[in-house]
Amino acid sequence: NQSIMKTIIIPTDFSPVATNAMHYGLEMARSVNASLLLFHAYQVPVSYSDVPIILVSVDELKKSAEERLETLKKEVEHISSGSVKIYTEAVMGNFSDELENICQKINPFAVVMGSKGSAGIERVLFGSNTLAAIKHITWPVIAVPPEKTYGNGIQKIGFACDFRNIVATTPSAAILDMAKAFNAELHVLNVDYHDKHFKPDTPEQSVMLHTLLESANPEYHFIEHRDVEDGINEFADKNNLDLLITIPKKHKLLEGLFHRSSTKELIVQSHVPVMCIHE
Repeated sequence: NQSIMKTIIIPTDFSPVATNAMHYGLEMARSVNASLLLFHAYQVPVSYSDVPIILVSVDELKKSAEERLETLKKEVEHISSGSVKIYTEAVMGNFSDELENICQKINPFAVVMGSKGSAGIERVLFGSNTLAAIKHITWPVIAVPPEKTYGNGIQKIGFACDFRNIVATTPSAAILDMAKAFNAELHVLNVDYHDKHFKPDTPEQSVMLHTLLESANPEYHFIEHRDVEDGINEFADKNNLDLLITIPKKHKLLEGLFHRSSTKELIVQSHVPVMCIHE
């Protein structure tokens, strides 16, 4: 039964980055005993001349999307030798809305997607849209950097935390579920610089967090760095974290991890898959 079994949803635009994320999701599905749903949203391309002309018939678009998904499904079945149950779904409509609809139906273990798409489609699907999806969707979304492989799985999880409104904003159940599903170490990361974020209630907040996450026996790391994103990225790289959990509503961490700003041209975005969950 699909509703009882865990399902990982893999949105795809058929680009190399999306296909890499699919391989990552497949290995993850094996390790947590989940099924995979390959998901593709397509839209009707319209030519904007004086009269809008629809260039392709809806039936053709649907057929093409379904054929491409079927090809992908066969590839995955071949790689996994049938060890993972695979479903496909092609829908017409807005990517974020359709993804949310399907999440509501399936209640996935996680959505796994590439952190950037192929150049042409990137703006449509994976650029700002990944961020939009991540901000709206309450299920865990894991953004996999290009060329990142699942390797030895998820053994070390980092949780980026700012010790503010801990009880109201920490999705502790989801964090604990993830640590347990992968039997992983949990590391709580707090970045500060000369205590400038330190508030009178910070000690109390950190005690609350400790209580919430106690069962995972986390390690706490206080990182001195002027820049939160860079501090977290450097720690993640140095300590070989396999997954970084962040709460997108709380800080601009996402934009920092996925986009190179002109001032930080030297610092490439996160090499570690980033999981976003909401409180």
